[in-house]
Amino acid sequence: MTAGRIGTGKIGVTILTGFLGSGKTTLLNYILREQHGRRIAVIENEFGEIDIDSDLVVTSDEEIIEMSNGCICCVTSVRSDLLDVVRKLVERVDHVLVEASGLADPMPIAQAFFVDDPLLDEVALDAIVTLVDAKHIEAHLDDVRYDGIDNQAVDQLVCADRIIINKADLVDAGDVERIRRRIERLNERAEIAVSSYAAVDLDSILGIQAFERSQRTATELGFLDEPYHHAHDPDVGSVAVRLPGELDGEALRAFAARTADRFGDDLLRWKGIVAVAGEPCRVAVQGVHRLFEIYALEPWGDLHRDSRMVFIGKDLDRDALTNGLAACSATEQARAGGRR
Repeated sequence: MTAGRIGTGKIGVTILTGFLGSGKTTLLNYILREQHGRRIAVIENEFGEIDIDSDLVVTSDEEIIEMSNGCICCVTSVRSDLLDVVRKLVERVDHVLVEASGLADPMPIAQAFFVDDPLLDEVALDAIVTLVDAKHIEAHLDDVRYDGIDNQAVDQLVCADRIIINKADLVDAGDVERIRRRIERLNERAEIAVSSYAAVDLDSILGIQAFERSQRTATELGFLDEPYHHAHDPDVGSVAVRLPGELDGEALRAFAARTADRFGDDLLRWKGIVAVAGEPCRVAVQGVHRLFEIYALEPWGDLHRDSRMVFIGKDLDRDALTNGLAACSATEQARAGGRR
């Protein structure tokens, strides 16, 4: 396996998000300058000038700059097709980091890695990492509706796999602890780090395979046991489902298609590890809004075979999701076939 790549041998893609002023640019500057031994492509994907470095001003549609530490800065000043940009870099790097605009929902970026494209045999979504500004995050959380529809700061926290409370030097320890508790009420499953000047351990945010859950996490007794609570946006919630036994593969895919069609606009994330009849490997289900993929992981071995999924979004129908997944049971499908 190439050094720096994720456990599958693929090039990992990290989406970096965070509200305006959270310190994303500071973190990117650190990655592009430090001698960390990784070949990382940093992609800035938004309109306007890019302040990766003080002397870098982009006027063309795309500019690729190789840094002295082996990293590559690829700046797209218009929203080019993200996979086409990654395709140009894939032979030169071990990891790709995509920075989202501070006001952006990271989900549309994540959706790029759920389409049918040969590139995804080599590249996989690794994690969504969210930075927050310790000085101002509580004000953002309290301002429930920024655009009349949604609170972007809340949505960025809800969908995160890792959260960094940055600018801790601007507040005291009590403030940091209060912010941590508020974030945990929004997203209890994500690991939280604290930093000043975005100085973080890169091993804690890159190559963590959050979208392909480790064997340890997938077998924890508390996995998917209603981990999400949303004190500041009552529309956002989660539905966790855990079923014994195995699922019918065709029924599972049909259920996923119906779920994407019915709830896609409101589903921020849906994910799980399931047991499929006739399949010796653990099977991952990963979805972002209307796009999803179902793929095999490593063998179950001696692990107990069951199925666990969580759906995170707005105004979700708990009964429809729970009953719909339960109907995929291989036993139920066999009974239904016998009744025909």
